[in-house]
Amino acid sequence: MLPNYRRCISCRKVASKEAFWRIVRVYPSGQLQLDLGMGRSAYLCPEQECLKAAQKKNRLGKALRARVPQEIYQTLWERLGAVSPGSATRTQETPPAGPGDLSPKQPDCR
Repeated sequence: MLPNYRRCISCRKVASKEAFWRIVRVYPSGQLQLDLGMGRSAYLCPEQECLKAAQKKNRLGKALRARVPQEIYQTLWERLGAVSPGSATRTQETPPAGPGDLSPKQPDCR
């Protein structure tokens, strides 16, 4: 693999690390957070099928060697609504979430 390229834990696609969401098990606390931190990391495509498969088959938990709280999945599903289909860029209306920010930004309208 080339430098700064990562592999999605769900679909196994290889791309630049900026094209993925990063989930981190922080060392030494063991807490899980999104985007920033030092520790064991897993990368996931910002696509519905990848997130669905990762949640159903516990791929994040296996890759991070930790139990993944439901809040992490909820935040990723909310981010998925803010990402335009087929790209890893956020829309202009939604500000990016901070590191470890698990609070919902908008009410769920399903």
